[in-house]
Amino acid sequence: MVFDISVAITWVLFLALFPIAFFWLRRAWRIIVRRDFSEVALKRGEPPPNPVRFAPYTAAVNLIGGGIIVGVILSIVTASLSYEAWSAIAGSTIWMKFIFDFIISRHARMFDNKKGASEADTKVSRGDTPPEEAGK
Repeated sequence: MVFDISVAITWVLFLALFPIAFFWLRRAWRIIVRRDFSEVALKRGEPPPNPVRFAPYTAAVNLIGGGIIVGVILSIVTASLSYEAWSAIAGSTIWMKFIFDFIISRHARMFDNKKGASEADTKVSRGDTPPEEAGK
């Protein structure tokens, strides 16, 4: 085997699977067992107003994704999958996990206050500012 760029990239992908699986399974563990919802449906590092509602979906995405990655690691070690097969499975799993996390995080904030509404309108509707100051 000649060491070239394709071999290096293959090793980088294989070695990257270990921390990916660790972090995804750890996140699922925190959500399911420890009931820590601080990493549920994150958007800019902040959880949604009601993270408990979206915790099962986030836990499922992380658990399924982490399980698939662990399966890929085991199949690489046992040489039961070809390079094309395991790289396709790993790549698709990584991308789908990112896409599903994005969907869950956006769905969790679907009815949040939109930034398009002016601050004065929201203050008046909450009663923070008298109406005569809202027009300024």
